[in-house]
Amino acid sequence: MSNAKQIHESQFQNEVVTSSVPVVVDFYATWCPPCQVLAPVLDRLAGDFEGRVKFVKVNVDEEPVLAAEYEIRGVPTLKLFRDGRVRDTIVGLLPPQSLVSKIESLAEGAPARAAG
Repeated sequence: MSNAKQIHESQFQNEVVTSSVPVVVDFYATWCPPCQVLAPVLDRLAGDFEGRVKFVKVNVDEEPVLAAEYEIRGVPTLKLFRDGRVRDTIVGLLPPQSLVSKIESLAEGAPARAAG
Protein backbone atom coordinates (compact mmCIF):
# COMPACT_ATOMS: atom_id res chain seq x y z
CA MET A 1 0.00 0.00 0.00
CA SER A 2 1.24 3.46 -0.92
CA ASN A 3 1.87 6.17 1.64
CA ALA A 4 0.96 8.78 -1.00
CA LYS A 5 -2.79 9.09 -1.53
CA GLN A 6 -4.23 9.29 -5.06
CA ILE A 7 -6.65 12.23 -5.21
CA HIS A 8 -9.07 13.71 -7.73
CA GLU A 9 -10.15 17.25 -8.50
CA SER A 10 -13.12 17.01 -6.14
CA GLN A 11 -10.75 16.21 -3.24
CA PHE A 12 -8.04 18.76 -4.00
CA GLN A 13 -9.45 21.66 -1.94
CA ASN A 14 -9.86 19.53 1.18
CA GLU A 15 -6.72 17.41 0.84
CA VAL A 16 -4.33 20.16 -0.29
CA VAL A 17 -5.54 23.75 -0.08
CA THR A 18 -7.13 23.56 3.38
CA SER A 19 -4.72 20.96 4.80
CA SER A 20 -3.44 21.69 8.30
CA VAL A 21 -0.03 20.28 7.33
CA PRO A 22 2.17 21.02 4.31
CA VAL A 23 1.44 18.92 1.22
CA VAL A 24 3.63 17.55 -1.56
CA VAL A 25 1.52 17.05 -4.70
CA ASP A 26 3.01 14.66 -7.26
CA PHE A 27 1.59 15.48 -10.69
CA TYR A 28 2.41 12.36 -12.71
CA ALA A 29 1.40 10.15 -15.63
CA THR A 30 1.36 6.36 -15.78
CA TRP A 31 3.27 6.34 -19.09
CA CYS A 32 6.13 8.49 -17.69
CA PRO A 33 9.35 6.55 -16.87
CA PRO A 34 10.77 9.28 -14.58
CA CYS A 35 7.45 9.27 -12.70
CA GLN A 36 7.86 5.54 -12.15
CA VAL A 37 11.37 6.15 -10.76
CA LEU A 38 10.12 8.92 -8.45
CA ALA A 39 7.08 7.02 -7.09
CA PRO A 40 8.92 4.70 -4.67
CA VAL A 41 11.11 7.57 -3.46
CA LEU A 42 8.03 9.66 -2.65
CA ASP A 43 6.36 6.66 -1.03
CA ARG A 44 9.35 6.21 1.29
CA LEU A 45 9.48 9.94 2.07
CA ALA A 46 5.75 9.96 2.80
CA GLY A 47 6.45 7.37 5.49
CA ASP A 48 9.47 9.31 6.80
CA PHE A 49 7.51 12.56 7.03
CA GLU A 50 4.25 11.04 8.28
CA GLY A 51 2.38 13.49 10.49
CA ARG A 52 4.51 16.45 9.35
CA VAL A 53 3.93 16.52 5.57
CA LYS A 54 1.15 14.93 3.52
CA PHE A 55 1.93 13.37 0.12
CA VAL A 56 -0.73 13.10 -2.59
CA LYS A 57 -0.69 12.07 -6.24
CA VAL A 58 -2.59 13.58 -9.17
CA ASN A 59 -2.71 11.76 -12.50
CA VAL A 60 -2.51 14.54 -15.12
CA ASP A 61 -4.29 12.42 -17.74
CA GLU A 62 -7.26 11.84 -15.43
CA GLU A 63 -7.27 15.38 -13.99
CA PRO A 64 -6.53 17.77 -16.89
CA VAL A 65 -8.31 20.70 -15.20
CA LEU A 66 -5.99 20.51 -12.17
CA ALA A 67 -2.97 20.07 -14.45
CA ALA A 68 -3.96 23.20 -16.37
CA GLU A 69 -4.77 25.20 -13.23
CA TYR A 70 -1.34 24.48 -11.78
CA GLU A 71 0.40 24.95 -15.15
CA ILE A 72 1.85 21.46 -15.35
CA ARG A 73 3.95 21.43 -18.52
CA GLY A 74 5.92 18.23 -17.88
CA VAL A 75 5.87 15.25 -15.57
CA PRO A 76 6.87 14.52 -12.96
CA THR A 77 6.16 17.88 -11.36
CA LEU A 78 5.98 18.30 -7.62
CA LYS A 79 4.13 21.25 -6.12
CA LEU A 80 4.93 21.91 -2.47
CA PHE A 81 2.04 23.57 -0.63
CA ARG A 82 1.94 25.20 2.78
CA ASP A 83 -0.99 27.22 4.12
CA GLY A 84 -2.91 26.64 0.89
CA ARG A 85 -0.27 28.20 -1.37
CA VAL A 86 2.40 26.77 -3.66
CA ARG A 87 5.75 27.36 -1.94
CA ASP A 88 7.98 25.51 -4.38
CA THR A 89 7.84 23.63 -7.68
CA ILE A 90 10.13 20.81 -8.75
CA VAL A 91 10.05 19.62 -12.35
CA GLY A 92 11.79 16.35 -13.17
CA LEU A 93 13.94 14.23 -10.91
CA LEU A 94 16.15 15.57 -8.15
CA PRO A 95 18.74 13.57 -6.24
CA PRO A 96 16.93 12.13 -3.20
CA GLN A 97 18.92 14.23 -0.70
CA SER A 98 18.02 17.45 -2.55
CA LEU A 99 14.38 16.43 -2.48
CA VAL A 100 14.59 15.68 1.25
CA SER A 101 16.12 19.13 1.85
CA LYS A 102 13.27 20.87 0.02
CA ILE A 103 10.66 18.87 1.93
CA GLU A 104 12.42 19.59 5.25
CA SER A 105 12.28 23.31 4.41
CA LEU A 106 8.58 22.97 3.66
CA ALA A 107 7.99 21.17 6.97
CA GLU A 108 9.93 23.77 8.97
CA GLY A 109 7.23 26.33 8.32
CA ALA A 110 4.56 23.99 9.64
CA PRO A 111 3.33 23.92 13.23
CA ALA A 112 5.12 21.29 15.28
CA ARG A 113 3.03 18.21 15.97
CA ALA A 114 2.59 16.95 19.48
CA ALA A 115 5.04 14.27 20.55
CA GLY A 116 3.41 11.01 21.32
